[in-house]
Amino acid sequence: MLELLRTRRSIRKFLNRSLKPEIIDQLKEAVLRSPSSRNLQPWEFIFVTNRNLLQKLAEARPSGSQFLQNAALAVVICGDETRSDVWIEDCSIAATILHLTAHSLGLGSCWVQIRNRPHDQTHTAEEYIQKLLAIPSHYRVLAAIGIGYPAETKPPHSKEELNEEKIHRNTFGNK
Repeated sequence: MLELLRTRRSIRKFLNRSLKPEIIDQLKEAVLRSPSSRNLQPWEFIFVTNRNLLQKLAEARPSGSQFLQNAALAVVICGDETRSDVWIEDCSIAATILHLTAHSLGLGSCWVQIRNRPHDQTHTAEEYIQKLLAIPSHYRVLAAIGIGYPAETKPPHSKEELNEEKIHRNTFGNK
């Protein structure tokens, strides 16, 4: 697991190559096995492979979402805020598991923040995606994760780059 964490990087360039159904099935299983508070599982996952929809998802934000148009898959992660008060946390855990599973399968991935981001002057990215994918209003859209075979490589961050100042022993400020 630590090696996955060491080598995973956000990948925004993908090869023009579809994912096999068995790969997609493994990604589905991974998110469905994610832990959630009180096992409420407030999430819903929309697996998008349709090229037209991927292009439209790439337009969700003025910047930061364009790479979705070249992904083989985008997974839109939604949470039912009426089911759990910690839907954001639960959905974030599932997204992290999705990233690590994708990397373990030789895929690249990158998070597109949707919640609290604009689409244009009058609509949020969340409203745009809710309408595009017919998502009921009580489901909030946290993020879209672009996944595909990487067309770029990035070196791992070195251990020296890790910010050890963020670690405290027993009490805050005790280094």
